[in-house]
Amino acid sequence: MAAMKRERGARPAPRRKGRSDRPAAARAAPAGAAKKVAPKAAVAKPAVAKPARVRTAGPPAGGARGLWLYGRHAVEAALQNPSRSCHRLLATPEALATLKPAAGRPGLEVLSVEREEIDLRLGPGLVHQGLALSVAPLPKLELRRAAAPERGRNLVLVLDQVNDPHNVGAILRSAAAFEVRALVLPERRSAELGGAAAKAASGALDRVPVVEVTNLARALEQLAELGYWRLALDATAEATVDQAPEVDNLALVLGAEGSGLRRLVREHCDFAARLPIAPAMESLNVSVTCGIALYALAGRRGPAA
Repeated sequence: MAAMKRERGARPAPRRKGRSDRPAAARAAPAGAAKKVAPKAAVAKPAVAKPARVRTAGPPAGGARGLWLYGRHAVEAALQNPSRSCHRLLATPEALATLKPAAGRPGLEVLSVEREEIDLRLGPGLVHQGLALSVAPLPKLELRRAAAPERGRNLVLVLDQVNDPHNVGAILRSAAAFEVRALVLPERRSAELGGAAAKAASGALDRVPVVEVTNLARALEQLAELGYWRLALDATAEATVDQAPEVDNLALVLGAEGSGLRRLVREHCDFAARLPIAPAMESLNVSVTCGIALYALAGRRGPAA
């Protein structure tokens, strides 16, 4: 029994956990202090190769903001037009060779670039033939001066709210082919005379004078004062183009496809005529109508005196 008592007495009593049991560092830290975490070893990220950048041309020379014309005929005609301010030419080496000596225009900055750079500048899907030209808009023309009749026969085209640049460009191309004196457009609700119109015009935008007016009805009055006879093309007219009177000075007036001529514009015309087409087809595209009418009128009018 005595041995058993000594064995119990030898076993140490259990100790209570308290502040004295914590490590010294923990005792020194104030309550609520954030625990320091050892920083993790930095993991090296694999190097990623950056895509190659294609060099692009900056803004036009002198910081001027303008339009971009593209395509060989449009660019060449703009460079040959003394009234057109041209800033910068982007051209592939092959395309540049076809432009000489037009590319030597004084003050023009010429850059030989790859085709991809022109694609980036103009956007995808445009047929630029390796040429893009930064230009300023054409200067404003005064109607009485641009359409003043000269000796012989004079023909002026007037478009009412034709807002598709491809149609306006095609009309300009026909106008150049049939020696139209000027093309008259309203400033509002008409197509922009930019790259799309210039490409469709195949150079005619810089060869046919374009007059933008505030009031088309007033412009028709001015044409009458200049001695022009005003012929409206209207699909609902009873007479055909062949029945229109023959005159030396003629203003041919066309309306937008679908809506046609506005009432006030139609009232300022002297005669209305239509193209004789099959009844199954209600109308033609306005640029096609213009080309056919110009051809018909040229045949009826005969050579200029």
